[in-house]
Amino acid sequence: MAQAIPRAANELWWAGVVEGVVALLFGIAAVFWPGLTLITLVYLFSAFVLAWGVVSIVHGILAIKERGTWWITLLFGIVATGVGVYLVRHTHVSFNTLILLIGFTLVIRGIFDILSVFLESATATSKVLWTIAGLAAIIVGIIILNQPVKGGVAFVWVLGLYALITGPLMIAMSIDVRNELREANGK
Repeated sequence: MAQAIPRAANELWWAGVVEGVVALLFGIAAVFWPGLTLITLVYLFSAFVLAWGVVSIVHGILAIKERGTWWITLLFGIVATGVGVYLVRHTHVSFNTLILLIGFTLVIRGIFDILSVFLESATATSKVLWTIAGLAAIIVGIIILNQPVKGGVAFVWVLGLYALITGPLMIAMSIDVRNELREANGK
């Protein structure tokens, strides 16, 4: 069983790349289509958060025997998936509710990312990328939570810019994990 986890992790490194691509697509849509209707934004953000959540759940489960912090990743995945499902089922949420959900999701994600840096053994590159991603999530989450409802376009741009920054970071971290796993497996 211990050999199945690294093999599965080695085969699933691409899930982080998919997560990064979804973030990039969301960021492009948000930045270049700022006049999104609230329902369209809810659907786009739901897909973004669901991708985050599912990938985090898979990583958390696969890391049970590998890392002591697997539960942080799994917990975030469950929270993110819950937010995504809630938004898909309640597409007519108010803008205030959306701001709160997005802001708190980002702050929680940032805290988990920064905790992971201190609790996991990873390459220096991964630690730097996780720190940048975590700090960006916390900063953007705080900006969004303080965003007045009247600043709708600014809200969408801030969220889109965050996705455009973290998408490439997620892709880079996934490739770093793939390279680390290949080195550990002697390939």
